[in-house]
Amino acid sequence: MKLWQERRRLDRRVETFTVGDDPEIDLELVEFDCRASIAHTKMLRSIGVLNAAEARSLETELKNIIALHRKKKFKIGVEDEDCHTAIENHLTRRLGAAGKKIHAGRSRNDQVLTAIRLWSRLKLRQIGTRLQVLVKTLNLLSRRYRNAPVPGYTHSRKAMPYTVGKYFAAFADAFRDDLRFIESVSRLTDQNPLGSAAGYGTTLKPDRDLTTRLLDFRKTQRNELYAQNSRGKFESLILAALSQIMLDIQRLASDLILFSMEEFGFFRLADEFSTGSSIMPQKKNPDVFEIARANFAVVHSAYLQVIEILKGLTSGYHRDLQKTKEPLIRGVKNTLETLQIMTLALKGLRVDVARCRSACTDEIRSAARALDLVRRGVPFRDAYRAIARTVGVRS
Repeated sequence: MKLWQERRRLDRRVETFTVGDDPEIDLELVEFDCRASIAHTKMLRSIGVLNAAEARSLETELKNIIALHRKKKFKIGVEDEDCHTAIENHLTRRLGAAGKKIHAGRSRNDQVLTAIRLWSRLKLRQIGTRLQVLVKTLNLLSRRYRNAPVPGYTHSRKAMPYTVGKYFAAFADAFRDDLRFIESVSRLTDQNPLGSAAGYGTTLKPDRDLTTRLLDFRKTQRNELYAQNSRGKFESLILAALSQIMLDIQRLASDLILFSMEEFGFFRLADEFSTGSSIMPQKKNPDVFEIARANFAVVHSAYLQVIEILKGLTSGYHRDLQKTKEPLIRGVKNTLETLQIMTLALKGLRVDVARCRSACTDEIRSAARALDLVRRGVPFRDAYRAIARTVGVRS
């Protein structure tokens, strides 16, 4: 039975439309909702809403749901709408009155907020860990090829000499900044909304600081209305940070696709990370980098989707916000998968140092020659023109 339903019958078509994909999407949140419900149970016991026996039975059954979920045996039906209802219906079937009591002092609004915050916190930590591994991999490549010369490019044309080591170090620096962004967003969003109910609090006066401690949140989100207004906002902040990671990944992937072309031959992708052609036997395709490059659009579009849903909403809860769950989960999963495969592909990457060196043709030292003349007292513009004439460039 739906948590809001009494006697009226809902048109099945309305149910299908409003529920959408939530039963499937919410499988991601079952364990986190149960953990939040355990904390809520302990809080209700502390203010006298539950007795000791009821609290124990609820905690035991919530842990049982987690176990069932991990075995893929906990189901969410369309008639449940979401994991929150499915969990409460399970508790009521198993425990009777105790199951009916657990929702006191909260709404599905703060319930879903709390589950999403707990899920997001874990996923941001996982993303941070994978970023650190990617940075280490790039640093290893940077040290291995620190003395390997390669042309630097501007406007997609040879510009000045550089090294392969510095090239990889540039991306290590970029992903370090992305990690700082992730850590900042993680701190900002690590706020407990539980007890804010539907955005206007509850007369039960829940001990919100207790649930903050039990769930290890950094702070309690004091203003109940802002707790509701932050739904979608916090998701967009997370997706904005992920978009920056994916933006750097798409640039790295684009470089590796280009510079592993036969015409350049600077890099070689390991055979186990190359795909083939159904018609051309000789092909070794960089599909892994092409999909990684495309995944920026997948993650960034999730960010734009959330922002567009929020645009124009007034304060308080709106059912529109249900549609922010899927893009958040999609963006997070996509980023985690892409970070993992990029790290693996980079570990198998090989650099053809001889090809890199031979590509460093004489003209890319023109700026250095002009500066040699400057050191001898020649004005830079005169030195620039003198060197330009020697390489056939119109001054």
